[in-house]
Amino acid sequence: MKSVFSLVILALLALVTAETHTWYYTANWVDGVNPDGVFERRMIGFNGSWPLPTLRVKKGDRVNFYLTNGFDDRNTSLHFHGMFQRGTNQMDGPEMVTQCPIPPGETMLYNFTVDEQVGSYWYHSHTSGQYGDGMRGVFIIEEPSKDDYPYDYDEEVVLTLNEHYHEESDKLMPKFLSRFNPTGAELIPQNILFNETRNVTWKVEPNKTYLLRIINTGRFLSQYVWMEDHDMTIVEVDGVYVERNTTNLIYITVAQRYTVLVTTKNSTDKNYAFMHRLDPDMLDTQPDDLQLNGTNTIMYNEELGEAESYDLTQDEIDAYFDDYYLVPLNKEKLYDDADYTVTIQVQMDNLGDGINYAFFNNITYTKPRVPTLLTVLSAGDEATNELVYGTNTNTFVLQKDDVVDIVLNNLDTGKHPFHLHGHVFQLIERHEPIDDDEDPVAFNASDHAEWPEYPMMRDTVFLQPQSYMVLRFKADNPGVWLFHCHIEWHLDQGLAIQLVEDPMGIQNNATQQITDNHKEICEKVGVPWKGNAAGNDVNLLDLSGENVQHKRLPTGFTAKGIVALVFSCVAGVVGLAAIAFYGMHDIENVEERVARDLAIDLEDEDDSAEIVRQTSSTEGSSTHKH
Repeated sequence: MKSVFSLVILALLALVTAETHTWYYTANWVDGVNPDGVFERRMIGFNGSWPLPTLRVKKGDRVNFYLTNGFDDRNTSLHFHGMFQRGTNQMDGPEMVTQCPIPPGETMLYNFTVDEQVGSYWYHSHTSGQYGDGMRGVFIIEEPSKDDYPYDYDEEVVLTLNEHYHEESDKLMPKFLSRFNPTGAELIPQNILFNETRNVTWKVEPNKTYLLRIINTGRFLSQYVWMEDHDMTIVEVDGVYVERNTTNLIYITVAQRYTVLVTTKNSTDKNYAFMHRLDPDMLDTQPDDLQLNGTNTIMYNEELGEAESYDLTQDEIDAYFDDYYLVPLNKEKLYDDADYTVTIQVQMDNLGDGINYAFFNNITYTKPRVPTLLTVLSAGDEATNELVYGTNTNTFVLQKDDVVDIVLNNLDTGKHPFHLHGHVFQLIERHEPIDDDEDPVAFNASDHAEWPEYPMMRDTVFLQPQSYMVLRFKADNPGVWLFHCHIEWHLDQGLAIQLVEDPMGIQNNATQQITDNHKEICEKVGVPWKGNAAGNDVNLLDLSGENVQHKRLPTGFTAKGIVALVFSCVAGVVGLAAIAFYGMHDIENVEERVARDLAIDLEDEDDSAEIVRQTSSTEGSSTHKH
């Protein structure tokens, strides 16, 4: 009885001490930004400033975030990455999944409570290209007091990793999704960033323990992180506390977060390199001017200057820490056997327009005409029928509290970091990578590795090339949750599915109902807020007019064939252009040039030519007379 009473008192205290954080931000372009010190361009900021602010709340706090679209030519949206949004699914952010996009000049209120999560998170636009152009920031949820944190530390530091393009996404995307890029090669960035810049100095004090929050807010590349002669002790991943695990090298994909403890040295007689390196295996080509490594300084003594680069051998790089072996601090056991299994194959291929797309089970995600959550809320009893969500949204309906396995078989030769909205999942198996010259390996339910007793848990995990992995989670959070590759190029190619979790539970929850503000946003942007994927609210099973993927190429066409066809056409066009140019061009001294090439004496040739002309004339005259 005493323990129950104590819990009640603690709950009441939490309500009393909880704060409401209200922010007003306008998303707009900020001119004259030079993140890498090499090239000046504009970036997307808030209220005329970039980088975006780091937002901090405490567990149990309320968030009121007013986002105004300050653009005059594009829509926008906002996603708080890793937030469960329990009971507030429409605040999750991906446009046409849980919300209508915000049109220019309009304001949407994102309001939710962070009542069960702590740790390192971030926020970003979920509208194509925008977070790569700068619309991204850090979101930290602290324990109610520092004493509640499970590990001791003296000071906290936030570190973001990113890559940087000199061109804006409006110019990059047409180059990427193009029939002239038939292999789907991702565009190569010009630089990698460390806290949104380069060559950073981190001033430290000796014999001190720092809590370092490392967040990869990039759109494409995984990065390696290491420190010269310093270890990192991992204590949290993606908002999940884990048992201590010490390493000297971390591999962090886009969207992942690692929180580590770093204890500094007693002496100040040396400064040390703090290194990060992009994963070159993810690049189709490596431009000569692309620097793979970034060198920063752990500054003990300013008089000693910046540290020199501290490189690792390839063998050392290959020995990075594998997050599969992390154990949750709460010792969450492997969930019961799955009630439902979603098996999906990852593949890249070309459609009839010649563009390379990404597919789950031969379907490339194509946005519906009505946000899927709003279809759930307006579909009545048909909400349990996957058909109402469209044939090209790759939607799976999940029953309340089911244990769900997602089995991913990768037919692609690249790595993919997959993120699940609204949940953390258990990584129960991940097969090693398979070389390009071998056949892909798929999961075999009757012959697989032994699964761990306490699986690692997080919301973003990477899939190895031509390999497979198995994820497990509980469907205990009613909502529409996107599951997708967090490489933004691949999401734009269509590498996503939708999980509609307990649709009747969504309908019956008062806090899930569409807000008046949300309805107004939909009306202003011209998107219906009820009906099926085709916008039909009369006959929900009639999908006439829905958005669908392009038609398939004729049988026999392959990516290599398309490459050959495209470049043959290009070569042909260039050849014809050359013929036309030189054929119409007046070339000086052409007779002399040809004669020189053929080793002909023009003087002798002139005499011969005159004889021929005279002979021809004589013969012609005789014939005429006869």
